[in-house]
Amino acid sequence: MIEIEVEADDWTFALADVEAVVERAAGAALGAVEGDVVVLLTDDAAVRDLNARFRDRDRPTNVLSFPAPESAAPHLGDIVLAYGVCAAEAETQGKTLVDHLSHLVVHGVLHLLGRDHEDDAEAEEMEAEERDVLARIGVADPYAGDFA
Repeated sequence: MIEIEVEADDWTFALADVEAVVERAAGAALGAVEGDVVVLLTDDAAVRDLNARFRDRDRPTNVLSFPAPESAAPHLGDIVLAYGVCAAEAETQGKTLVDHLSHLVVHGVLHLLGRDHEDDAEAEEMEAEERDVLARIGVADPYAGDFA
């Protein structure tokens, strides 16, 4: 199950079908994996607070992933996205917000599934998996430009 919570109205003002976009991207990333995911669409201030409290980084970021402990199964974890950061990145990178949000949701779900990008080899594997998932839902390669 994919639960979507929209805390910041900016998301629905910008994308009337934002929940469908998130559902499609998360579902594609999960594939056949059984489990529950919660996706919170919020604002920069909320993400900044979470980033400071849990990552020791006092700034907003585009997406945060919080994997659940195995004992919480079937819950896989939570993903939190900041509207302002995501919208600004999409504009700067010349992408639609739909495509950028789709990419970041896929990225977040893959983190919940244990993927990471701490070193170059891991990053290449994760990016390849993201490209594959996104291609299946009709989203262009997010790493094709100079902005990746």
